[in-house]
Amino acid sequence: MNPNQTRTFWISLGCAIFAMILIYSYSQEKKAEYDKRFGTSKRVVVAVKDILEMATIDDTMLSIEERPVDFVQPGAVENVEDAVSMVAAAPIKKGEQILLTKLLKPGPNTGLSLQVAPNKRAVTIPVDDVRGVSKLLRPGDRVDILTSVETGRGIGQKREVKTLLQDVIILATGVNVTNNIPRKLESDTTGKLNYKNLIGDTSFNAVTLEVTPKQAQDLVYILSTSPGSIYLTLRNPNDRAVSPIATTSVDSVLGRVEPPAPIRVPASVPVVRPKPRPKPKPKGPFVEIK
Repeated sequence: MNPNQTRTFWISLGCAIFAMILIYSYSQEKKAEYDKRFGTSKRVVVAVKDILEMATIDDTMLSIEERPVDFVQPGAVENVEDAVSMVAAAPIKKGEQILLTKLLKPGPNTGLSLQVAPNKRAVTIPVDDVRGVSKLLRPGDRVDILTSVETGRGIGQKREVKTLLQDVIILATGVNVTNNIPRKLESDTTGKLNYKNLIGDTSFNAVTLEVTPKQAQDLVYILSTSPGSIYLTLRNPNDRAVSPIATTSVDSVLGRVEPPAPIRVPASVPVVRPKPRPKPKPKGPFVEIK
């Protein structure tokens, strides 16, 4: 590279650096002007699409934008994590700031439908200390459901116990719902409202389960015919195995082998053969020779 080319290179480089300094200075002056006019900017969470009322919010619905402080609404959410998994208490339009006053935590206030998985159903069954594991149940626990039913009629009637459902999740114990702050608003004798802590509460007398439509139908049948014959057994949360379990009866408890059911052979039905029809007599002047 000759001296002229070197000099030209350094002059071009110096002009580029000088231009960058001018641009930076101009941007800083404009920023100071806007800060003076609108105030400093602040990060806020806004909706990237319309959010329907009572919809569960996820991270695909949100983004973070810089807004002038004077234009940031009171109660605006600053972190996406604070809005994810919350429920919209009112419709939120695209580009609107996410406000804490428009968010609800999943619980009784938002109903139970948001906790039910697609293609599942929520059904409630009664429990007590004996049938409900001393009521040491919490939302999110997994249980097996056993039922006692009577089969047969007359002298052949007997009672059997069957494990009806396995690995069923509990959505709620009373009004204590999954993902909800475990407390309930109650009024005392003076009419004053107080929050009751539901942690360790055993005053509930029913639990709500998440089952398939067919399982819900089976449970309703048992409840309608013998409501006191449903029992819950508590599982370890890491135990998700589902295996066939034989029905229990008095014979299996006592270790007796049930005799095989007799094979009924239908009685033979006599075959009735049709009587032979008489031959028609010929017409005319004929003589019958026997």
